[in-house]
Amino acid sequence: MIKTIKVMLLPNNKQQTKLFQCAGTARFVYNWALVRQQENYKNGDKFISNYSLMKEFTKLKQLQEFNWLNNFSRQIINQSITDACDAYIKFFKVQCDYPKFKSKKKSRPSFYVNYNTIKFTNNFVKLEKLSNSKRPNKQKLNWIKLTEKNRVPINCNYHAPRVTFDGLNWYLTVGIDYPDCEEAPSNDGIGIDLGVKDLAITSDGYFYKNINKTNQIKKLEKKKKRLQRKVSGKYEKNKNVENYFKTNNIKKVEKQILKLNKRLTNIRQNCIHQTTTEIIKRKPSFIVMENLNVSGMMKNKHLSKAIAEQKFYEFKRQIEYKSAWNNIKFIEADRFYPSSKLCSCCGNIKKDLKLSDRIYRCECGNVIDRDLNAAINLENYGHKVLKSAI
Repeated sequence: MIKTIKVMLLPNNKQQTKLFQCAGTARFVYNWALVRQQENYKNGDKFISNYSLMKEFTKLKQLQEFNWLNNFSRQIINQSITDACDAYIKFFKVQCDYPKFKSKKKSRPSFYVNYNTIKFTNNFVKLEKLSNSKRPNKQKLNWIKLTEKNRVPINCNYHAPRVTFDGLNWYLTVGIDYPDCEEAPSNDGIGIDLGVKDLAITSDGYFYKNINKTNQIKKLEKKKKRLQRKVSGKYEKNKNVENYFKTNNIKKVEKQILKLNKRLTNIRQNCIHQTTTEIIKRKPSFIVMENLNVSGMMKNKHLSKAIAEQKFYEFKRQIEYKSAWNNIKFIEADRFYPSSKLCSCCGNIKKDLKLSDRIYRCECGNVIDRDLNAAINLENYGHKVLKSAI
């Protein structure tokens, strides 16, 4: 089993400059590979393999114009060419859109690190070729401080390490080998219903609150609106005919908005992590969730913002991979399964159930919370699926 660890870096000014240069090199090579593939396709030739492009780029580095590329790790270049070729192949397999060129302003700076040369200590990580000098004081540039001590295990196998920049901080993501979980949970299964009023409701009667309704989030959202209005006003003042000019004051306020957005994202992400971990720690034998049509739900203009803030897909993704880590069966109910309209006692389907009806009332006398009723139905769905599989 491979688990991915994400840790924040604390580079100094010289290291930060080097990291941006590495990301710029990866962007340059990626765009070059895309240009070669496009030219080759227009000429009617066959697809160029990544190995052929790597050989061609090695000759290109020998030219004086591109001699600066020798100052960077070869793995950054090779992986960028591989990424461009993979994007091109996926397009022709109708797995993604046509690959776009990476922009210096819009694309997220990132680059690949060689898994064989990367080294970790309790507080630092060593990256390849940030400094080519052999002097001890220059070699220190290769060692970047980590924000968390003992976050990444030492002396183990690492997979696909990448360094990325989110506009504020640099992060390192790396895969680590962990032993598979052999213990099979024997507790009752759990059905999970996601909602807007509450984040999640489980079939065993647990209600997890919506973090977006707390005073902390509301205050931050108000502050964000004020800053956005402030930026909008500054843009209007600096408007010249049809063009907008970005002053230093505008950049300062935009950075404040970026920090505020990051803080809101972290709070919501942390809430989902705590909720999913608490559910997994109860060690159910299986977990059932609905296959929600989130894109269709987002078309409701009254609820689209609330649904986007709940991060339904992220919740499901975390439950899915944490279930795999703990040897818990994850079952996805059919999108058209009537979990909300179905009575959990008698099985009757209430076709006229409205979204505003928060209490489910059935002819058999069953009166229950609408979301709890849906969660119980999802658990029953899981039992049926497991019985049919036997």
